[in-house]
This record gives sequence, structure tokens and C-alpha cells, in this order.
Amino acid sequence: MSVDPRFPQALLDDEAVVGGRVLTDLAGRPDALVVLGSGLADALDEAWGVPAGMVPLGDIPGVVAPVADGHGGELRAYECGGSVVLVATGRTHLYEGMGARPVTALVRAAAAAGISRAVLTNANGCLKPWNLGDVMAITDHVNLSGASPFDGPLFLDVSTVWDACMTGVLRGVCQREGTYAILRGPEYQTVAESRILAGLGVDCVGMSTVMEAITLHALGVRVAGMSVVSDLSFADAPTDPTAVVEAASAARQTVVAGIEEALKA
Repeated sequence: MSVDPRFPQALLDDEAVVGGRVLTDLAGRPDALVVLGSGLADALDEAWGVPAGMVPLGDIPGVVAPVADGHGGELRAYECGGSVVLVATGRTHLYEGMGARPVTALVRAAAAAGISRAVLTNANGCLKPWNLGDVMAITDHVNLSGASPFDGPLFLDVSTVWDACMTGVLRGVCQREGTYAILRGPEYQTVAESRILAGLGVDCVGMSTVMEAITLHALGVRVAGMSVVSDLSFADAPTDPTAVVEAASAARQTVVAGIEEALKA
């Protein structure tokens, strides 16, 4: 994949380069990054065992320690199938009010450290008659956050953000596939907003992942994504943040299988 040199120039600033050195000091040159979303912080603990190294996310230059429920605060390094895989047990969100730069700080540092592929996961509000705990392979996205990782005339083709090969492998693991939309949050959408989103062809909605995916794509990193159905947006009951975390956590077996398969693709 060819990379427009303007994007590394714009995204890999001194802070990202220093962050990249922190990551290489942790475990050598990493091959891949995994970001675990809400309720999934401990998803890999049993499957992958003790990490080869660990650093608090807040100790990486530019990265803000996660504050949302269900998010961990560590970056772990694992040796998996002969590759070094970095695993973030949580993330920062746009709704924390700091803009896209802190939200993308980790992926920019990982790209500076040399990763070639990434798997991003999250929890969602589902706009389809699916089941809690279903995992959707992200095939496309809609950016309704009002934000971008870039400023100025940096025009990026985002039609191929989600790597076709990695996503194809996820189709064989996940129960669903479809389009994920990002809203800024932190409020959940109204019933009217859910109807509008569904009418636009959105399958699931959340508050993360897209800024990271666009940034990685701009830097030449292959990206795949999985989104866990953690809330049914058209349900009569109001959204319970605790239930969202619990539903996402229950899907960890599928998520782990998807991560492992996508990283081999």
C-alpha cells in the first residue's frame, strides 16, 4: 500500500516518534496493534497468558489514560505466533473533550514503531434485530462525529480503510457484518436519531474506533474491526452503561478468535 508522504509528515510528529520509541523499548519492533474496547480489557488474559512487557497507557507520550467504564489502562506486549503484538486494554474517546489528537496518539505511536496491521474492537448500540453479544465484522463506517484526524487540505481516500483480506477472515468468525457509525457522545442517541441512522444504512453505532482507523489507514497500516452488540437501540428499556460492559464482556470468545485469525491474514 503506497502512502502519501504528507500523512506521515502531518501525523508522526515528535511526540508520536518518542511514543514509538517507548513501544520499541517495551518489546522490540512490534508487528501489530490490538485495541480492546469497552468490556473487553481482560479478553486476552486467559488466551495469551502473561505478557512479555507492559506500560501504563498514560506513560506513552501524547496518550491519555482511559477513563470510561469497562476500559483498562495498560499497553501490553505479547509474543504471538512469532510476532510481537501490542494490546491496549482501553482507549480515549472524543467525548472527553480533548480532540482527535489524544484519541489517535496511541495508533500514531504504534505506526511510528513499525506496525503493519491492527485490529480495533468496540461495543455498540445496535440498530438491527440482532442479539446482545453478537459480534459484527466492520465492513464500512460512517463518520458523524464532526471530527477528523487531519487539519488542512489533506484529502484521503477512505473507501478502503477496512482491509478486505482481514475483514474477509472475520466474516468466518463473527456472527454479523456491517456498517459502524461514530457519534461524538457521551450521550446515547434518541429514538428519532436511531431511526435516521437506520435509514442511512447504519447497522451499529458507537463513540470510538473510526478516528483510529482513518489514521492507521493514512499511515499505510492494514486495519480490521469488530464491534460487539452491547445495547439494542430500539429496545423499550433505557440504555444501561453497566449492561453494555457486561454484554461486551460475554462476547470475548468470539473477539479473541477474530483477533487471532485477522492477525494471520
